[in-house]
Amino acid sequence: MLKFVKGNLENIDGVAIYPIISLLIFFVFFLLLFWWVFTAKKAYIQEVSNLPLENEDTNINHNTIL
Repeated sequence: MLKFVKGNLENIDGVAIYPIISLLIFFVFFLLLFWWVFTAKKAYIQEVSNLPLENEDTNINHNTIL
């Protein structure tokens, strides 16, 4: 199976650029994610982290206000 895939990929011109592009996309995505985590407001992080701990009555009231 691998020989079949490798043989087909060797015949495509410029196929070596695709792993480089995917690595760059991966790297940029995680850089942006780390930037967002470090620059996020602490109050927002605290509010979001408490969401699973709220009871259903609070969630129902909160949703009707919005």
